[in-house]
Amino acid sequence: MGEFELLARLRERLPPPGGRVLLGSGDDAAVIVPGGATATSIDALVDGVHFRRETTTPLQIGRKALAAALSDLAAMGAEAGEAYVAVGVPLDLDEDGCLELFDGIVALAAETGTTLAGGDVTRAPVLSLAVTVVGHAAAPDRLVTRAGARPGDALVLTGEIGGAAAGLLLLERPELATAVDAATADRLRLRQLDPTPRLAAGQALAAAGARAMIDLSDGLGGDAAHLAEASGVGFLIDAADLPLAPGMVEIAAAAERDPLELASSGGEDYELLATLAPERLEAARQGVSASGGTLKQVGEVMTGAGVEIRRPGGEILAPAGFDQLG
Repeated sequence: MGEFELLARLRERLPPPGGRVLLGSGDDAAVIVPGGATATSIDALVDGVHFRRETTTPLQIGRKALAAALSDLAAMGAEAGEAYVAVGVPLDLDEDGCLELFDGIVALAAETGTTLAGGDVTRAPVLSLAVTVVGHAAAPDRLVTRAGARPGDALVLTGEIGGAAAGLLLLERPELATAVDAATADRLRLRQLDPTPRLAAGQALAAAGARAMIDLSDGLGGDAAHLAEASGVGFLIDAADLPLAPGMVEIAAAAERDPLELASSGGEDYELLATLAPERLEAARQGVSASGGTLKQVGEVMTGAGVEIRRPGGEILAPAGFDQLG
């Protein structure tokens, strides 16, 4: 397998570029005519850290790499634009495996309206992917940062959490699957292997007036702390209001884990945590619902600092999240 032959086969799989792309993959650089405001993010996935090849397919690895990067755009309320993918190919991944990996990236790009505008391949000791994504908005003030939360705001969460963490437990300990039915176990595994970036929900929240927003890549506790710190406020989260993925409580119990601790620290759910003025809450719910998602208030913004996750009995659950270098 040669580099240039592989790149040529990859380019054959590319869908037509989006309207902002003047010159796409195949030249020394892509040429984009953006208009409005852009948001750019980069994300990396490495075998043995973010996935394990023995428990996932190349197709799923490709999809997850792009999904994780696009989730950062969702957290800004941006529309997906362009993506650039660099792949480190180990010796034991053949050309068919590389093409399957790329097919996963292409499939999610088509589903989300993302143009694959360029990239690179190189040899590497393990499979790794670095994905840069560019999102767009009509104006800079249409993008939502982490720094706008105000005391009195409602703290809201899309979707369900804990599913990806439970799915990872199932992949690492297959015997835990007896705690739930087969369909539920499959759904939990897919939350870990094939996440969905909440792009439409992010745009709906931005349109409804979200003041601050973050995606839950490293866990509710850790990411909530990032959001609170950036805004200079504190969060009070009611654990009883957290929407837990069906089956994750049973999997946690079978693994002798605290379900609330697992759900708040597990990470990789890629749901959105945002703050809104209370009077904008219903508009936000309707907008997220129209995008095909769900939205629930899970807490409130307070003066002060830090995050309190309060259990039903009043005990405080210490916020925690995944540390990439921990």
